[in-house]
This record gives sequence, C-alpha cells and structure tokens, in this order.
Amino acid sequence: MHLSGARVMTEFVQKPAGPGRSPVYALVGNPNCGKSTLFNALTGLKQKVGNYPGVTVEKKIGTTYSQHGRPITVIDLPGTYSLAARSPDEAIVRDVLFGRRADIAQPDRIICIVDTTNLERNLYLVHQVLDLGRPVILVLNMMDLATNAGLDLRVARLEHELGIPVIPCEAVNSKGVLELRLAMSRADLPLPRHRWDIPAPIAPAVAELQASLVENDGKQPLIARAEALLLLTDQNPVRVAGSMPLSERTSAILAGWKKRWEGEGVDWSGTLVKSRYDAITRLCAEVVQRAASTGPGASDRIDSVVVHPLWGWLVLGAIMTVLFLSIFTLAEYPMNWIDAQVATLGAWVKGVMPPGDLRDLITDGAIAGVGGVVVFLPQILILFFFLGLLESTGYMARAAFIMDRLMSRVGLNGKSFIPLLSSYACAIPGIMATRTIEDTKDRLVTILVAPLMSCSARLPVYLLMIAALLPGDRVSVGAKVGLMLLMYALGTFGAFGFAWLFKKYLLKGEPPLMIMELPPYRLPRMKDVLFHMLERAGLFLRRAGTIILGISIVLWFLTAYPRHPGSATPQEQIAHSFAGTAGRVLEPVIKPLGFDWRIGIGLVTSFAAREVFVSSMAVVFSVDHFEGGKHADITPLRTALKAAIWPDGRPLFTPLVCLTLMIYYVFAMQCMSTVVVVKRETNSWRWPLFQTAYMTGTAWLVCFVVFQGGRTLGF
Repeated sequence: MHLSGARVMTEFVQKPAGPGRSPVYALVGNPNCGKSTLFNALTGLKQKVGNYPGVTVEKKIGTTYSQHGRPITVIDLPGTYSLAARSPDEAIVRDVLFGRRADIAQPDRIICIVDTTNLERNLYLVHQVLDLGRPVILVLNMMDLATNAGLDLRVARLEHELGIPVIPCEAVNSKGVLELRLAMSRADLPLPRHRWDIPAPIAPAVAELQASLVENDGKQPLIARAEALLLLTDQNPVRVAGSMPLSERTSAILAGWKKRWEGEGVDWSGTLVKSRYDAITRLCAEVVQRAASTGPGASDRIDSVVVHPLWGWLVLGAIMTVLFLSIFTLAEYPMNWIDAQVATLGAWVKGVMPPGDLRDLITDGAIAGVGGVVVFLPQILILFFFLGLLESTGYMARAAFIMDRLMSRVGLNGKSFIPLLSSYACAIPGIMATRTIEDTKDRLVTILVAPLMSCSARLPVYLLMIAALLPGDRVSVGAKVGLMLLMYALGTFGAFGFAWLFKKYLLKGEPPLMIMELPPYRLPRMKDVLFHMLERAGLFLRRAGTIILGISIVLWFLTAYPRHPGSATPQEQIAHSFAGTAGRVLEPVIKPLGFDWRIGIGLVTSFAAREVFVSSMAVVFSVDHFEGGKHADITPLRTALKAAIWPDGRPLFTPLVCLTLMIYYVFAMQCMSTVVVVKRETNSWRWPLFQTAYMTGTAWLVCFVVFQGGRTLGF
C-alpha cells in the first residue's frame, strides 16, 4: 500500500488460515438484501442461534461444506448500511470484522451480498469492506428482479474492477448457491483491488492515524488504514461490549485533526463519504446498463394502493380481519380434535389407574394443565403462518411506512413500529429488534411500550374468555373476530398513548426522520414460511412441556394440599388448600375488578408466562366426578368456567368479568421472561421495575373503571 497525493490504491497480501483450521466466512449486507435467505440456503439445518455476550443481538453461526467435503463456518452478521455504526447491531458488524470481539474469531474471508436492483447504494458497504484487506466474494442477489427492472449488469467487468469473484444469485430460488460454494472452496481466492480518491485535506490525517494505530494500538497496517478511514467517517461511534478504546496518542491525533478542520470549515466526514460515492458512481456507470423506461413496475403499482393514505389503512385492516377470522374458523376443527384427544387420554388414565394422588396428579395436574394450553396450538400456527407470509412478501416494511404518520404524532417514527409489530408474536424478539433504532431515548420508549402489543401468549387467554363470553351457538364468528380485534386495538393504542406520554414528559426528544427501504414484493417462499411457523410452534410446545407442565404440577400440589377432611367437593378442597389460602389473601385487591380468589391464583401463576393462566384455570376448575360408577371425560375448561359461581350463587365468569379479564391481560405485565430481557437491554433493574409497575397499575385502574362502570350500567 502506498499513499500518493490524493489517490490511494490498496494492494493486498493474503494471509492463509492456519493448518487444519476450517475457514471462517462472515456474511454481510444491507437490510432486506436476502442475506438470511442465502445463509439458510448455505447452512440448512446446521445452525446455532444465540446472542453476543454483553448485548442482546442475535448471533447466527452455521456450517456448510466445500466441494471436497471440508466444513466451512459461516457467521451471519446483522444487516447494516455502513461500518460507521449508529446502533448496537451495526456495532456488532463493525467489531466482528475488525477483530475487536474476544468471544468470536475474526473472519478469514467475507461474503458481501447486495441487492442488485439497488447496486449503487449497496456498494457503499462493500467499498468499506474491501478496505479490510481480506478475501471477499461479492454476491449479486435478486438478479431476476434486476432483469425485470431493465438492468443489465456486466459481471465480468465488475469482477475486473474489484478484483474479486462476483456471483450472480437468486437466493430465494437457490440459484447461484452452488457457484458460491465453489468460490468459497477455493484456497487461492483472489484478493481485492480497488481505487478511490481520498481528498487532499484528508489524506495526511489518514496516513498519520494509520501510523499511530499500527505503532500505539497494535493494528495490522491494512486494518489500521480501514480504522483510520472509519474514525474520520463516523462522528458518533457506537461503543458496545467488544469495542476497543483508542490509545491516548491516537485519540490526540484524531482530536487535533478535527479541531484543525473545524477551524478551516472542512466537513471531513461528508467529504470522505462523498469521495466513496463518487468512486462507486463511476464504477456503476461502467457495469450497469439500463433499458429504456417502460413506466412504473409492478411493485410501484401495488404500492400506489398499499401505502396510499386511505387505501393503505383499509388494506391493513382487511389483512388483520382475515388473520383473526382464520384463527377462529380454520382452527376450529383441529382444536376440537385436540380437545377430544386430551379428554380421551384423561379418561383412559382414570380407567387404568387406581384412585389416588398419583392418578390425580397425572389427570388433574399434567393432562388438564398442559392439555388446556396445547389445544390452542392451531391458532398459534395460523398466527405465525400469516406473520411469515407478510414478512416474506415485503408487506411488513409497508405497514411500518403506513404507521410512520401515526407514530410521529406520539414522538416516535416508523422504525419503532417494526419492533412493535414483532411484539404481536412475542415481546422478547420485539424488544430485541429495538437495537436498530439509533436514538437512545426512542429505543428506550419503544422497549417500555412493546409488551403492550398483544403477543401470541395472550391469544389462549383471549380465546378462552371469548369462548366463555360468546358461546358459539349464540353468536356469529364475526362477533368473536370483532372482540379479538378490540383487544389488539386496545393494546396498540395503549402503547401509542404511553409512548406519547413518555416522550413528552419522561424521555423528551424530537422524533428522528425515518429513512426506510421498501423491499420489492416477492412471492413467499413457502419452505421458509413453514420453517418459521414450525420453529415457533416448537418453542410453544417446549414451553408447554417444561414451564407449563412444571407450574401445573406445582399448582396441583398447592390445590390438593393440605388435605381437608371435611371437603365434600373438589372446590371445597381447593378453597382450603395452600393455593386457596394465597388466593384469598389476594382477593380483596382484585375483587373490585370482579375477580375471585380462584382467578387470583391464575393471575399469580401466569407471571411466569401469560398462557399459564389457561393451564392454571384447567387445574383449579378440573372436577373429578363419577357417572354410573365410571369416570366421565374431563369437563372441558370452557364449560367449567361458565358453570363457576360465587358463594352466593352468582355466576363468576359473566360477560362483564370475561371482558374485564381480557382487558387486564392487555395491559398487565404478566411475563417474567420479558422483564429479564428488558433488564438485559437497558442494563438496569430500574426500567423493568418501572415497566412492571406502570403496566400492572394501569391494568388495575382500567379494569376497575370497566367493571364498576359496567355494573353501574346494569351489565
């Protein structure tokens, strides 16, 4: 490498991996470029998913194999537009590529995947990666969309200019994956070469910083040069676990140059960025040929309706209506089948085992508790199937665009809606998704309100209460869908209301402008959608087989002991049990909401996981009785709830109580796992405790108003 005036040409020296060590590839690219699809195509099921230590950013590591059967490690890094990090996930990309993290080896080679339809913008990140001096493979993804858009790429010319292998690809159709594996298998992978102009006022600073980074910070020359360019590009670097502080000498040089440029009125960061884009523009002019314009494309024509200020809202509303209508109609038959199998299993166990505590534990504890939750598996599958479809088609980004206008009124922008939208499935990944939000206050506000979005764990509670409130033989499916939509709307507008409150009084700040890429529409890849759906179903069943099973067994013990000799019915036994005693202590607090001590047991146990409320009710209201000397099937939970009464004979689960209980679960913080994740994200117990207090307090106040107001009006 040499520096001559303002023109810089980088020459690279390849460092082969150590003997016997599998090569490690890092997969980098902009968001929505198809990176995850390519990662899945390369690694298949040979993946490990976790988080980087010190920060809740997902880490995916997989294994693929060369043409000779040699294992190759692939690290899927978060999507980023630049190595100048503005958020924790972008900082992870920077730190892994620069070898700053002790918990993961610095990759030997890099695969840059780009959206070919937006080549010029995507090449900015590639341009920065080439500065690192490691072998790079460039993957031109979405070639089919580029062709449809009238773009003709001179791939050979691009290879010649960059000096690296360039692989045309359609990751969603697995086209080009074999060619990529062959390129990854090469031991003599070509090393990059590229030229670009560093402006004359900046070039001396780059040289001085590079020398200091080598001498005082122990950097390799090429890494030092890339670090120097990044330090001068990034005015507000994000520091996370793994980032390395600069030496005093390097910091002094950097501060000295910045002070000098400020006095001279030089915009050093903007100047460097413009210089890179000038080089990229010249390159694209040589390798991209555009056909004559034939009018707006298919995506533009669809967007004219989907993101329209009026029609866009109608489309969003229609999609949500179809989703919930499907949950009630399509899932009815498999739910009934599961319900019947659970009842048959319980009856069989009662028929083959002699009476006693062990049999009661299995039937009234394990089977009733787990069965009461597993019966809702069809609805969970439908929910995640629809979410997978919306994401794979490209509609998710449109929903965020539509919501940006509304989000700006509460002090946030559309970027916050993506984590909130993810929270419909589960608040935990939704909270983790806030790492893409650059502004710290906006990120914290989004974390605080994300659990208000009705997640899939609330779905069993809603469905159970709706079944008790609106029996199928009396009302239409439309009424049930409307009530479900009402619960989701309450959570959504509650989240917006608190976001406005927090931004106005607690975490004041102006919402940043939203810059979001709208990915092209694509037909969904059903394999990926089904894989995502089954993966989430597996997590749901694991929770049912571990957390819910354990809590059901513990709850059975608490309801069965101490034995009360004078109990004539199971309900009297539960009333005198450990659980009943605890519920009666809580009852004065929740009775103004229309809840009794039995519901209180469910509220306490469901803090482990919201859906545990259903299994708790299954255990508390399970009735063991005889008919003709034989044990009858276990009473369906919904029927048992409708039969439950207060001591004075009044029905317990009235329509008003069912509605109030659903509203309680809309607003209350009933998830221990979410509390733990918020603590990890904010690195403090202050915010999760505040979140638990304000959400549970709001739930109590709203439910008090609804129940007492309903009673006053005669409901």
